Amino acid sequence: MSKPSKPVSESTRLIRAGKPPSDLLRTVGPPIQKGSTVLLPDAASLYDDRRPTYGRGGLAAQEALISALTELEGASGVRLFPSGLAAVTGTIMAVVKAGDEILVTDSAYKPVRRFCDRVLTRFGVKVRYHAPDAPPEAVLALATPATRAILLESPGSLTFEVQDAPGIARLARERGILTVMDNTWAAALLFKPLAHGIDLSVQALTKYVGGHSDAFMGSAAASTPALEQALERAIIDFGWSVAPEDAYQMLRGLRTLPTRMARHGASSLEVAAWLAQQPEIAQVLHPALPGAPGHDLWRRDYSGAAGVFSIVLRPCIQSAADAFLNALTLFGLGFSWGGFESLALSCDPQFAVRQTRPAFEGSVIRLNIGLEDPQDLIADLRRGLDALAAD
Repeated sequence: MSKPSKPVSESTRLIRAGKPPSDLLRTVGPPIQKGSTVLLPDAASLYDDRRPTYGRGGLAAQEALISALTELEGASGVRLFPSGLAAVTGTIMAVVKAGDEILVTDSAYKPVRRFCDRVLTRFGVKVRYHAPDAPPEAVLALATPATRAILLESPGSLTFEVQDAPGIARLARERGILTVMDNTWAAALLFKPLAHGIDLSVQALTKYVGGHSDAFMGSAAASTPALEQALERAIIDFGWSVAPEDAYQMLRGLRTLPTRMARHGASSLEVAAWLAQQPEIAQVLHPALPGAPGHDLWRRDYSGAAGVFSIVLRPCIQSAADAFLNALTLFGLGFSWGGFESLALSCDPQFAVRQTRPAFEGSVIRLNIGLEDPQDLIADLRRGLDALAAD
């Protein structure tokens, strides 16, 4: 850009002053660039789509996070979404059209199910649900010529069924059907969907990658350049974007993900094993616990355990289950998981939306095991179980 031929006024100088240095000092993290406008070097660059031309597409922090996640996922490329829910729904919208059909696990995250039932069906996409523990042959038996994609979530929300993702992916690929997997439980660290034949791997970075319960984001990893381009088109068409500060926080969390996941997993297994021995507990739904449902598939496919699982109480009145939750002091009562803090949640009210209501002996409670000392968490759970028994 050429320079002005004569001196300009003070107001103009103030507008032009304070430009960023042309040579930024190198730091261990990327710079946080806050800007909607991207200044291009020449006229030919204005419409050159090979480089960012507008801030919504993401600048240094977003690009650094995408690069790191692409490495983690073993992907052709990764795209970012403003939340985990947006990552799932956006990925679906990127690959389906009116007249298509998708098969969805019956244990899917409730907001995803709401999107399928209220939005997809309104736009002419048929949705059918399959049992979360159905073998691959049973899932593909539901497919029709209109089936475009299968949405997996493994382990399943609340009840933690483990799906045979490699088997479903193999049979789906033979039929020309795409597979999309919500892999938030494993955080792309404990299980690699793309390496097992899944086409699109989605996760809520809000959970384990962020790790501190203070930022929202989701990601979708594509196995091929064509699927990567489909994600990119959806993001552009819907106007999705993520803030540079949030991208920086997610990248910061990613640096310590293996260390935190190891602690979450070890603590959750210690707590789960203790709970399995308590007389008030009918069942522990933790795939990494020997003898638990889905353990054989978990042992075959996963490299470690996450920190979230559920327990089934012995039959009791609702007030007793509530007393258990209300007596907890180290477990907060909340809907999220994957952060540093331990959480508890009653699950039964969410089962009403399922096609087949789970048949458990008693109330189901989901626990997120944080980074606290597991012995302190065990003592807190014992306090809750004592309150349950006293009600």
